[in-house]
Amino acid sequence: MSLYKSIFIMLTMCLINSGWGAQQHKTNYREKEKEVLDQILGPGSYDARIRPSGINGTENNPCNVHINIFFRSISKIEDYHMEYSVQFTFREQWTDERLKFNDYGGRLKYLTLTEANRVWMPDLFFSNEKEGHFHNIIMPNVYIRIFPTGSVLYSIRISLTLACPMNLKLYPLDRQVCSLRMASYGWTTDDLVFYWKEDDPVQVVRNLHLPRFTLEKFNTDYCNSKTNTGEYSCLKVDLIFKREFSYYLIQIYIPCCMLVIVSWVSFWLDQAAVPARVSLGVTTLLTMATQTSGINASLPPVSYTKAIDVWTGVCLTFVFGALLEFALVNYASRSDMYRDNMQKKRRESELEHAAALEAADQLEDGTTFPMVKPLVRDGLSKDKRRCEVHMPHQERRSNCCRSWLSKFPTRSKRIDVISRITFPLVFALFNVTYWSTYLFRQDQDNE
Repeated sequence: MSLYKSIFIMLTMCLINSGWGAQQHKTNYREKEKEVLDQILGPGSYDARIRPSGINGTENNPCNVHINIFFRSISKIEDYHMEYSVQFTFREQWTDERLKFNDYGGRLKYLTLTEANRVWMPDLFFSNEKEGHFHNIIMPNVYIRIFPTGSVLYSIRISLTLACPMNLKLYPLDRQVCSLRMASYGWTTDDLVFYWKEDDPVQVVRNLHLPRFTLEKFNTDYCNSKTNTGEYSCLKVDLIFKREFSYYLIQIYIPCCMLVIVSWVSFWLDQAAVPARVSLGVTTLLTMATQTSGINASLPPVSYTKAIDVWTGVCLTFVFGALLEFALVNYASRSDMYRDNMQKKRRESELEHAAALEAADQLEDGTTFPMVKPLVRDGLSKDKRRCEVHMPHQERRSNCCRSWLSKFPTRSKRIDVISRITFPLVFALFNVTYWSTYLFRQDQDNE
């Protein structure tokens, strides 16, 4: 038994010693990362002020930097200041031969840094930027990955407010092109060249919701610029936004149509209802003017005429025309009253004069001719009918219009009746012209 016990103890000790030795010889790759970083970024081995070499380590060729952007959100597109705000992840990748390291058989895939000043960085800036900031909650949203081949990937989350010059001639039936421009500030194309990444250079989050706009598509392009100090590499991405028309249809176009139609109600009111017609016309005119002012307050003052200006201007003209129509009706009504009074007085004087002459004739002769006037009238009516049979068709049509208008004895009533037909017809013709013109121009711009 003592022999077996001693053998068991010896085996146990051997196993413990072998395990401890294996633990001693196991490589700690986190420590290796520190050693590699100290080796490649040491004070005597790397200088972040010197740009990397070109392709295949050539000194004369420029350093190529590949750009990739991932749009996370577009918070606002403001017409008045002609700007838009966007949040995106910006990535750029280049090769620095000085940062090559041993990956220990694939054990070290890449090294991660959070301090951008430890390595050389391209001096890229956003040329159309107004405001911007980095994100530091909870930690700074930035990292640098160094790969064994010397490839460097820099990624950072940025929020920018960018200038977006807009053409508002077709507003609100327009499309706007807003650009994001990136260029080198100090390095010319002899030293630094930017390229878009070959696969998916620009990515957009799936659930992107924009206020009053829809992102139709985006295009990437190059925009190198030449100045007195040299040629600088530049990239741009054009975001094409289509304005959502339903909002403006509900908020602007339908209310304006309703105000114009309400102003026509005065044509159906009695011409003697002066307070009702005046208050209706003035109220619709002031409401339309307030609506127009509210629309212009949200837009920049531009030197050209916008589509919305044409619409509000014509609607305001129709409302103002309805108010002027009542002024004309009121003037015609007073003129009709004055004319009727004068005709009444004239008929009374003629009757008195005719009665006096007839009385004088009867006193002299004692005879009268009562059937002369009816015969003359009958003869005139027969000649009139005979002439109407031989009238041309156009003249008969005009006579029909005159006979229809003759149903309304006063000029003021005729003006109201004509306005009831003319105003809606002209407004309908304007709508056909307006929508066909601007929708056709919208399709042309889309092409």
